[in-house]
Formats: sequence, C-alpha cells, structure tokens
Amino acid sequence: MQSDFRTEKDITPIGGFPHYGVVKSDYLMIKGCCVGPKKRVVTLRQSLINQTSRVALEEIKLKFIDTSSKFGHGRFQTTQEKQKFYGRLKA
Repeated sequence: MQSDFRTEKDITPIGGFPHYGVVKSDYLMIKGCCVGPKKRVVTLRQSLINQTSRVALEEIKLKFIDTSSKFGHGRFQTTQEKQKFYGRLKA
C-alpha cells in the first residue's frame, strides 16, 4: 500500500468479487478491461514500440480504491464501518 491512503485495507470488496471470491495473493491493477473469463491467465510483456502518447506517459496518482460490496447497494467500505453503523445485531 502507498502512504497516500488514509486507511490500510485489502483490495477485496466486502463479500468478495462476484464469481471470483477473495484475493489472497499478489495482484496487479490494470486500467480499462481485460476480455475473457474471470480467472483467465494474463501474460504481461514489455511493449515492442516505445510509447510516446500523452496518455501512456502520464503519471498515475491512485487516490481511492472502492472496496464496498459488489452485491446489492454497497454502502460501506470496511466491515468496521458497517458494524459501527448497525451496532450490535441479534445473535
């Protein structure tokens, strides 16, 4: 995690990713999308051509990672925040 983030938290949303589950190992965040099945193996390699476009050369500043639930409305970012809002629930 970078020091810019306000809280230290996992990448996995509350309840896990739909049709995937919980991310337990290292991960790589990509911009855009990756076509195919959820658990497809993606091979990364160096580009053969030097990137000169403005979009390719811009520095990325990651400010926020949404970890709210991807099922339903997703109001809370952490389980502690959810427990604080609902209080003690019946057992």
